Amino acid sequence: MSSADTPINPLASPGGFSPDERTRYARHIMLHEVGGRGQQRLKAAKVALVGAGGLGAPVGLYLAAAGVGRLRLIDADTVSLSNLQRQVLYQTADIGEPKVARAASALGALNPHCTVDAVAEQLTTDNAADLLSGFDVVVDGTDDFATRFAVNDACLALALPLVSGALARWQGQVGVFGCHMVGGAQAGPCYRCFVPEVPEQIETCEAVGVIGALAGVIGTVMALEVVKLLTGAGEPLLGRLWLYDGLQAESRTIGLHRDPECPACGQAHA
Repeated sequence: MSSADTPINPLASPGGFSPDERTRYARHIMLHEVGGRGQQRLKAAKVALVGAGGLGAPVGLYLAAAGVGRLRLIDADTVSLSNLQRQVLYQTADIGEPKVARAASALGALNPHCTVDAVAEQLTTDNAADLLSGFDVVVDGTDDFATRFAVNDACLALALPLVSGALARWQGQVGVFGCHMVGGAQAGPCYRCFVPEVPEQIETCEAVGVIGALAGVIGTVMALEVVKLLTGAGEPLLGRLWLYDGLQAESRTIGLHRDPECPACGQAHA
């Protein structure tokens, strides 16, 4: 998809916008790479966000603000005091409340044109396909590998692009994984080409700590990748992994390749 010839007048795209939307999204519509057509794609888009925590918070905020038409938030957790150092969707008064309910309220207040589904469930291999079916892009901001693998497998089965992020201490990463389908074919590696099995040593934020603002950096890049996928702007991180070191203020991008022996999309699954 390319928006190279898109006019900046939103009314030139089918359906148009309300006066509120024209003003709200004016800075997007001015961009050559987005324009009215790209903003219409955002308005028509449905994005499932698995995990409403440190990464899900900035992803949700920026996607709602960007004008994504429907967001589904999937998380069984409640807000705790230790979350507030990095999970910027929540307030002290939200402690003890379901994350998805409080997040849906905050995102709806930010942009009433965005419909938000609050699903207070743990995503598993049993319900992943049902929860993600019918969406255009899936975002994984969780911090456990059982959920990550279930999300990846469902995205493969449903032919959906997966934007995944992770962080710990001062480092984070973002990638777009293996379900960006072109002509029915898988165009890049899936998440399990990158992480085939659960690592022996798992560094969670709870176990090793994390600097709060890092969640904003990584989550914002994840949201940007979703916007690129939906509008056709630029080049997504498909088959690439962006690595960021906040302590040194350095970043780099490495290439990823499909693994023919991948337990999720390898030759045995062809």
